[in-house]
Amino acid sequence: MSDKIVVVCGPTASGKTALSIALAKAFDGEVVSADSMQIYRGMDIGTAKPTTEEMDGVPHHMLDVAAPGESYSVSRYVEEATACVEDILSRGKLPIVCGGTGLYIDGLIRGTDFQPAGTDNGIREQLEREWDARGAEAMMARLAAVDPESAARLHLSDRRRILRALEVYLATGETITVHNERSKQVPPRFEAVMIGLNTEPRDILYGRIDRRVDVMLEQGLLKEVRDLLEAGLLEGTAAQAIGYKELLAHFRGEMTLEAAADLIRQKSRNYAKRQLTWFRRDQRVKWIVYNTPRAAQAVLQEATEYLRKTLYNDGVKS
Repeated sequence: MSDKIVVVCGPTASGKTALSIALAKAFDGEVVSADSMQIYRGMDIGTAKPTTEEMDGVPHHMLDVAAPGESYSVSRYVEEATACVEDILSRGKLPIVCGGTGLYIDGLIRGTDFQPAGTDNGIREQLEREWDARGAEAMMARLAAVDPESAARLHLSDRRRILRALEVYLATGETITVHNERSKQVPPRFEAVMIGLNTEPRDILYGRIDRRVDVMLEQGLLKEVRDLLEAGLLEGTAAQAIGYKELLAHFRGEMTLEAAADLIRQKSRNYAKRQLTWFRRDQRVKWIVYNTPRAAQAVLQEATEYLRKTLYNDGVKS
């Protein structure tokens, strides 16, 4: 069973945290977070970071590994999370990766984030400045000169992907299409058994999301954002996180608290939809429907039986 890992994925508010902890207790495992916002220290309520009580004695990794204002890349996550997974495996325990950030999960499993070495060396910042100075059309023309295939499929307004394609070419000398195709030929670093949680119909999930936002506000999300803001820590990627961005706008006087809360609910529902789209493309995912809190035990039983079959073949842990 060496180099096998379990992944619990799915949309926000689907019950991933509770299931991963229960599975860790059942299979002598440890949890590795795959959440792009739970990596930040001090961002606890708004990211639904598990509390010590919720962890119930199960070791958790990849939480609180960066300051909110710190730049954190997918490549850094892959490097640090891989070290955690390999340490867990070396101690004879089962790594259970839990989260909804698809890029993190895919990168960890494959052992690469599809970003070539050297793309954290200032190239992106240089291209960002050039875009601001020259404009979209000039940057698209520059991309077309070196990577006409990418230029043909990208829209002029897609700044992020245009700059990414240029970044890869400048760092490696090959187009992003060639680089990604070559990367896909590399065997995955880990063999993943993937369980996805979802609800049917979608309105159940959206209701959970709305209630979660209410609970976060009751737990003190407003104070959490204010404290980070006053400490000068809420900037960069962290400041764009759902729940934090909207409350920052509230503090700037751009909207009422009620309007900010409504926007958080809407953005969270939109994010859940994107997460489902991402994970549904992966044929490895075993989906389990989780519609009511009373179904938690049934979900755990189904997940446990599936893992026993897939991890140990005959259903008996050796």
